[in-house]
Amino acid sequence: MNRAAKRITMLSIVMSTTTLIGCGGDADTTSKAEPVNPALPVSDWELVWSDEFDSANIDLNKWTHEVNCLGGGNNEKQCYTDSKENSYIADGKLQIVALPAAQDASQPYTSARLNSRYKADFKYGRFEMNAKLPSGQGSWPAFWLMPTDEVYGGWPRSGEIDIVESVNLNTVNSDNVAETHVYGTLHYGKASPDNASSGKAYQLPDSVSPADGFHTYAVEWQEGEIRWYVDDYLYATQRRSDVRKNSKSEAVGLAHRGWFSEYFDATSGELTTFWDNSPYDQEFYMILNQAVGGNWPENVNNTGIDAQAYTNGNHFEIDYIRVYQCKSDPLTGKGCETIRAGYDSKEDALVEGKAPIPSPPSTGVPQSLTIFGGEFNANWPAWDCCGGSTPALKNDTEKGDVVEFSVGAEPTVNGFITREAFITDESGKPSPFDASPAVDTGSLSFDMKVVSLPNAADAPWIVKVESNEATTAVEVAINSSTEGELPAAGIWQTYTFPLKTLADGGLDLSAIDVVMIFPAWGQGEGAIYQVANMKINTGNGASASPKLTVFENSANPAWPAWDCCGGSMPTIETLDDAHEQVTEFSIGASPTVMGFISRAEFLADGVSPAPFDASSILSDGVISFEMNVVTMPNTADAPWLLKVESNNGETPVELALSASVEGVIPVQGVWQTYTFKLSDLADAGLDVSAIDVLMIFPAWGQGEGAVYHVDNVKIYNPNDQPATTKQILFADSPAQQWSIWDCCAGSTPTVENDDTAHGMTAEFVIGASPTVMGILADDDVYLDASSALSDGVVQFEMKVVTPPNDSDSVWMFKIESGDASAAVELALSASNEGAAPVTGQWQTYTYSLQALFDAGLDISQIDVVMVFPAWGTGEGAVYRLDNVIIGQP
Repeated sequence: MNRAAKRITMLSIVMSTTTLIGCGGDADTTSKAEPVNPALPVSDWELVWSDEFDSANIDLNKWTHEVNCLGGGNNEKQCYTDSKENSYIADGKLQIVALPAAQDASQPYTSARLNSRYKADFKYGRFEMNAKLPSGQGSWPAFWLMPTDEVYGGWPRSGEIDIVESVNLNTVNSDNVAETHVYGTLHYGKASPDNASSGKAYQLPDSVSPADGFHTYAVEWQEGEIRWYVDDYLYATQRRSDVRKNSKSEAVGLAHRGWFSEYFDATSGELTTFWDNSPYDQEFYMILNQAVGGNWPENVNNTGIDAQAYTNGNHFEIDYIRVYQCKSDPLTGKGCETIRAGYDSKEDALVEGKAPIPSPPSTGVPQSLTIFGGEFNANWPAWDCCGGSTPALKNDTEKGDVVEFSVGAEPTVNGFITREAFITDESGKPSPFDASPAVDTGSLSFDMKVVSLPNAADAPWIVKVESNEATTAVEVAINSSTEGELPAAGIWQTYTFPLKTLADGGLDLSAIDVVMIFPAWGQGEGAIYQVANMKINTGNGASASPKLTVFENSANPAWPAWDCCGGSMPTIETLDDAHEQVTEFSIGASPTVMGFISRAEFLADGVSPAPFDASSILSDGVISFEMNVVTMPNTADAPWLLKVESNNGETPVELALSASVEGVIPVQGVWQTYTFKLSDLADAGLDVSAIDVLMIFPAWGQGEGAVYHVDNVKIYNPNDQPATTKQILFADSPAQQWSIWDCCAGSTPTVENDDTAHGMTAEFVIGASPTVMGILADDDVYLDASSALSDGVVQFEMKVVTPPNDSDSVWMFKIESGDASAAVELALSASNEGAAPVTGQWQTYTYSLQALFDAGLDISQIDVVMVFPAWGTGEGAVYRLDNVIIGQP
């Protein structure tokens, strides 16, 4: 039950008897079919207040009747009275009775609501009610707590604790299943209608109805934690949020997402988010009531209100209310916990709250973001705010796959959003983007084609960008873009907005989370439009991110190889061309772990520790290495582990090697690559701002006899495209910000599985329309190969599956740079190998960068690589490319 409003969430909920959402928040349902073993409160719980309802009348020294017909803020259909018809004591039980009202009454029903404000107010404790709940469509009883003094502001900023409530008990659905759920919920956070709630539903064993007998409902509330019980079975736990901080004490995320509060900070005067014990660190009072109808009960189960359930009075019967406080520590309420295994597990009783996740501090490194580039981004779904449509992928002959938006009769805005409530892909997560480092050079850009103009053809078109849950926003006319164009039906147009302009308009660039494109509100009906290449660009091409090479052919003095505890000295061994020098680790009889370390006590004189700050590559960065087990441990099935530590061991994370991206376990005598995402390590608790140990080892005490080689140990962003000695454009899939491409014929090249050696390859098919095909960089993305000029190459493998119909067709290679400002075209037979394609065979083709440069190519801005039968002679050709690289082979 909430005092002000559950109206937003309750109106949108459609419930069945098996999946109900209680009290305006998400609620998982727990049902225990096995008999419940009560874990009774420990002896340190001290009874400090109770009402056993064994007197003749309601004790007005303990309770106050609320008298009003306001509907509880939830469109409820009762007037609360102090009449003895609606609340009285009989047979040692408090009766709260909902009755039909007189015909001319302001509400169709009467009932009672009692509270203990200023008579029984408590901070922390165990609050317990033994009661039989009412039943029938429209019934809504509750036992709940509200803040006595509203220290943090009006509802729900000062919090609400719903100990138990139910709706429509014993109503039977079309499957002949009766409603038997109860709910425990918290309400907190921002002012309505942006309020938050979180909770859980529960069913008694064997789905016994709470309306058919007396049961005990309780919460135990202590500093930072609240637990819910039915008949002493703990079914839900909620906690304060636990902010994860880096080595600089900067908030970088949440180790646990629980409740939060938002109120005006007394020092700064600013409306501020707090991830602490508030608002549940003040005194609260108790409320008992029975509502009739309202937004929740009237919109679920059989809907509406069943008048017959109230003809003879609908009874909420309470045997007693008891309040205990913890003698061992009454100031915090800790030390008297009634808990069971699983009470603190997300897979069991622990409820995830709705606290906003703090944005990591700006890294200062300009980075680009592709919001939509030919496929949906799980973190940034396409979105119709209010019109009920579902944006869809459509194939366009010019742009490939694009997003199509439409506007119907309901006013709406459309675009892309990265907020949790709108992310439906399980792999997606809210990813607000920090564009602030690129404020002076960066831009927001997209391509748009209007398929059908709005019925109001002169409707203005708007671009709106929001940041940090709409804390800041900017709205601009679409023709205020750099291009200055209004949308025209049937043609693709590019729109670019400098980040500086958006910031000057009031947008906080550090946490962009919504980009919208739409005809002005209420004027868009009939509009259909397509969007492609939605990006936030740095304006400086692709940017290089921090990178750490721990070991690659030679030792890094600041990251020496290390045996923690076994007394051995890892060595550098010389192997073959593929792995010239590697680190060798050997484990003897003493249990140990091994790896690489950057802490002062393990470094040579004069060498300073170099802990690595990976914060700026958290979203896309990885830890990767290659390993070859020369000799397996004597315990052949010993698990192999990666352990990463940060900030002198303050935050460690340990994972099995089989939990890597590759998901493989070591095989003796085989080099294998292992990749771990930094984001996964951070989610597991690692502070990525000061990584100082990487360990690779068989599980402790099981490694004796193991000898293994490690090479190419790095922490880096694999999506970076800096000036480099080697860039892979295609190997199993296109590089990020590059795509396989048909210039002119409208086909969509595909990724196809070939033989074991090549795996997934790019397949091109040429039809009747003349075309060229290859690999194309995204707009404003260029590869700078200048540093590899002297010994670098452009190299690829090709297999002709089906030759062109024209047997005399000449196969060509073409490379362009700077948006076609420079280009070189050569026959494949002019490659270093000098071979023409042979159908059915994989062949390698190599062109030196020096030769291409001498022929006129600007190698600092390469953006297209094409391989194709000569123009107009390729019909019928089917061919595949793999291992396309630019740089040192």
